[in-house]
Amino acid sequence: MPPVYNENSRVLILGSFPSVKSRETGFFYGHPRNRFWMVLAEVFEDDVPVTIAEKKRFLLKHGVAVWDVIASCEIRGSSDSSITNVRVNDLSIILNKADIKDIYVNGGKAESIYEKYMEKQVGRKCVRLPSTSPANAAWSLDRLTESWKIIRKCN
Repeated sequence: MPPVYNENSRVLILGSFPSVKSRETGFFYGHPRNRFWMVLAEVFEDDVPVTIAEKKRFLLKHGVAVWDVIASCEIRGSSDSSITNVRVNDLSIILNKADIKDIYVNGGKAESIYEKYMEKQVGRKCVRLPSTSPANAAWSLDRLTESWKIIRKCN
């Protein structure tokens, strides 16, 4: 899945690898129970985007770039814990064009892949945010939103 960004992007949010539903829909965070879009709408005090076109406009309007750390891998279903044979994305595609202030990762798997394969190459640390995945049921929408508000500091 290609990244969403432009020269005005200031924040980069990286997931691990698209879920089965996201791969089916052809866009990031496509599972209806994933709270990514609801959280970002709350963080930026905006309407929840529904269509892919609305989601792209939403991200660019708020200076947010989105991609995944993993370009390809072997995975069973949508289970991050089953991921093997990782090939990572080339973040220079975004970092050479946009003035990204901070890099955030959506959950633990994205963080571990970023730290293992990308941190040295990129020369920047990432900030781990709690996963918006429905598998992270311990985090309520309100609690997620409060944690994710840190991304506003760059805008």
